[in-house]
Parts: sequence; structure tokens; C-alpha cells
Amino acid sequence: MSKVDTAATPSTGERPADCSESTDGHGAGPSTAAANLVRPPPPPYSAFLPWEIWTIVGMVGLAGLFSPLTANIYFPAIPTIADAFHESVESINLTVTVYMIIQGLSPSIWGSVADRKGRRVVFIICLLILLLCCVGLALTPTSDYWLLILLRCIQAAGSASTIAISAGVIADIIPAEERGGYIGISNIGPMIGPCLGPVIGGLLADKLGWRSIFWFLAISTGVVMIFMLLFFPETLRSQVGNGLIPAPKWNRPLIPIIGRSSLGVHQERPPPRPLPNPFKLFTAPDLMALLFSTAIIYSAFYAVTATVSSLFSEHYPFLSETEIGLCYLSIGGGGAFATVLTGKLLDWQYMRVKTKFENTRKADLEKHSGSLDDEYSTSTHDDFPIEEATLQTQYIWILIFSGSCIGYGWCVQSGTSIAGPLVLHFILGYTMVSVMTNTQTLIVDLFPTQGSSVTAANNLVRCLMGAVAVSIINIITNAIGAGWTYTLCGLICLLTLPLVTLVLKKGPTWRKRRTERIRQAHS
Repeated sequence: MSKVDTAATPSTGERPADCSESTDGHGAGPSTAAANLVRPPPPPYSAFLPWEIWTIVGMVGLAGLFSPLTANIYFPAIPTIADAFHESVESINLTVTVYMIIQGLSPSIWGSVADRKGRRVVFIICLLILLLCCVGLALTPTSDYWLLILLRCIQAAGSASTIAISAGVIADIIPAEERGGYIGISNIGPMIGPCLGPVIGGLLADKLGWRSIFWFLAISTGVVMIFMLLFFPETLRSQVGNGLIPAPKWNRPLIPIIGRSSLGVHQERPPPRPLPNPFKLFTAPDLMALLFSTAIIYSAFYAVTATVSSLFSEHYPFLSETEIGLCYLSIGGGGAFATVLTGKLLDWQYMRVKTKFENTRKADLEKHSGSLDDEYSTSTHDDFPIEEATLQTQYIWILIFSGSCIGYGWCVQSGTSIAGPLVLHFILGYTMVSVMTNTQTLIVDLFPTQGSSVTAANNLVRCLMGAVAVSIINIITNAIGAGWTYTLCGLICLLTLPLVTLVLKKGPTWRKRRTERIRQAHS
């Protein structure tokens, strides 16, 4: 599969010829080669200026914050909501389970629409749905438990898709060799959501009541949606190319200060792609191996975060509810730290493998009197080991995550100093985000024209498995204790190592076959 979007792939064309005249050994005239033919430089992958790229990445990161924030801000208020609705805690936990199920399913639909109709319009629709549902939840009568479940489902449909669309935006405007760092930056919002949510939710529920949680979400969603309406440009490459082609009038920001299309530059718009079938992605074996390996790590991570309140209340009874909520900050701090460092490490890995690959190709081509310009660029070359460039550190992160998970369980069960579990929280957050960043970068590179759809597929698998983990983790900890529960989780996470090895060994072959089928279909 092409390493970058075909809309930005430069033509291979002819190699620039030597402009000097040459004669044969018999005094013939100049060579018949087109000596003065010079290939024009390829257009930039993105026409957005650096400050515009950072603004766009910041906006999508902020929008992506709402998916985990909306899910986690609800946790501290569950006992209060159960009392208000005269339902058991288990019944209110059902709203968490259905939320996660819809959270997994809805991006598969919205992601495909975003890959066809545009990122901007789908962002705004999703935020509007979230806004309306938050208002509805804040006004829900306590006698209507069924309405609480229904609105939480619709709320998930609006909030969960923002992360998938954000990944599509990153693929639209960032070339492959720089994508890892920007994906890491855009994930800061989604990664701090799980730690900020319980803190904000606990404070609001304690001081202003549980309804204030949904009013807070409604107001913050409205602010971000207004910014999107006013400033966010369309980035879908089939609509705007590298940013120079004006978007359709109905899909332009009200204040078009970001992007070069507002300067009157006009190019021919690429033909629209057919609406992709998101579920066809599940036939790709390399993608499925990546998705399931990540989902296992994600499920174990969610099994940790979902039991922090109950386990800390039992083993550290001196902690208040607000203090327990603050304990989530260590998890989020590790995740936020990883979004920056792991992204930069990923870019360094990519450039190192790219340099090695280009040197090898150059040596091979020189043997045949060729040059590097005779072939496709490294980014588009079928033989470029994209899997190796992305997954080199995956083994390290998985091993550290698994060991930390096991250690966390026994620290909590033995009631060690609270510093022990909090340090392991930080490590778990860091390594989980590192695994997610590596996987997310690779799957977007494998399917560059379906960035939102492939991210939605990732979201679907991990959220469904996470929902299963959340639904059974309390049962397991009550039966065998925290120590053996998280030992089991850590050992299960080690099962992802063969999946990573499978992608590294067989992934290039699967990718080449997929690329060949696409070429034959378009020939």
C-alpha cells in the first residue's frame, strides 16, 4: 500500500538528464537524450503553513478530548445518580457498558462518512449531537431511567467519533515521515480525558450536583463547536487536495483565515472516491493482528482505571473521594508524557530506517547505472519496511506494560504505600499510549486514504473488548483478589507479542498483495 495519499504522490516521470553535450566516439553530434528536460519539483504534501498545521492539530486534539472525557467524567457520580434514580449501582453501570458499545460502533459509520463527505462537516454534526444530548441528560427526570440509557447511547454516538476523524485529518495534512509526532500531539486531548474526567466529575457532583456534569459538557462542547464553525478548514484530500483547492461553499469555515485556498488559488478538484465500506477493512490480516493486539492492551488498561475507586477505597480507606479522583492524574500524566516523547521517537525510528533503506537502494541502483530518482520515492516504494519503521519499540512497551500491570495488582492487594500504585499508574499510562501511538501511526500509513475509517475500526475493536473487560473485572477481583487478577491481565497482554511478530514478518507480503490488487482494479 502506498505510504502516503496518492493525491500527493509525485510522478516518477523521467530522471533529469545531464545538460552537458556529449558525442560518441566517432564525432557524432549531441546525444539524442532530452538533455534540457528537467522534471518539475513535486508539489508539497500540504500547503498549510506551520502555524496553521499546529492550529488544526490543536483543534482536533481538543475535539478528541470529548470521547474519553464524556465517558470518564461520569464515574464519580454513579453512586449519586443511582440514588437519584432509585436504581442500583449495577443498573447505572449498565449505562457505562452501553456507552462503550456505542462508542465502539459509531465511529465505523461516521469515519466512513468523513472519508467521503469531509472532516469538517462530520466534526460539527458529531459535536452538535453531543451538545444536544448533554442538555437532555441535564434535564432528564429522575423517574425516567430508560431515557438516561437512551441519551447516553446517543451521546456516545456523537462524542466517540471525534478521535477517528482527528486521525483522518492528521493523515490529510502531515506526510508519513512526520506523522508519528503529530499523532502523538493530537492524542494529548484524548489521553488526558481519562484522568481529568473523574477529577472534574467528582468536584462538580460534590459541589453542584450530578446534573452540573452534563451542563459543563454542554457548555464546553458548544465552545469547541463554535470554533470549528468559524475557523476549521476542510482537509479531506479528495475535496481540497493538499489545501490549495477551495472546498465546496457549503463546507467552508465562516471566517476562512486558515488555508491557502482563501487566496484565490484554484486547481482542479480530484474526482470523489466512492463511499468506502468500513467493514471491508476487517479482511486485512495485518490490520486485524494490529487491532487485536492493541485492544488487549487497552482492555487491561481500562480494567485498571475502572477499579481504581473501589480498590483504593478498600485498601486505602484514608483517601477521600476527591483524593481518589486526583489519583487518576498519575495515569493521565504518563499518557500525556508519552504523546510527546513516543511520537518524536517514532519519527526518529522512521528516519533511521528510511536512511538505511535509501542507502541500500542507492547501492543497488548504482550497480545498474541508475540513480535513486529512477524509482518511486522511499515513502511510496512497496519494499520500504514500514512495519519495521513503526513497530521496533512495540516489544519494549508491551513487556513494561505487562510487568507494571502485575506489580500494580500486588501493590494494591498488599496495601503498600500509595506511592507504589501511583508510580505504576504513570508507567501504565505511558506504555499504553506508546503502544497506541505506534499502532495508530502504522494503520493510518497502511491505509492513508481511509484514515478515519481505519481509526474507527481500531476504536470498534478496542471499545468492544474494553466493554467486556469493564463488565467482568469487578467479578474477578472479588473472586481472586487484585493481585491474581492483574497477574492474569499482565500474562494475557504478553500474548500480543506473537501478533506483533506476525505483522513484522508477514505484514510486508500482505501489504504488497493488497497494493497489487488495488492497482489491478484501477488498471
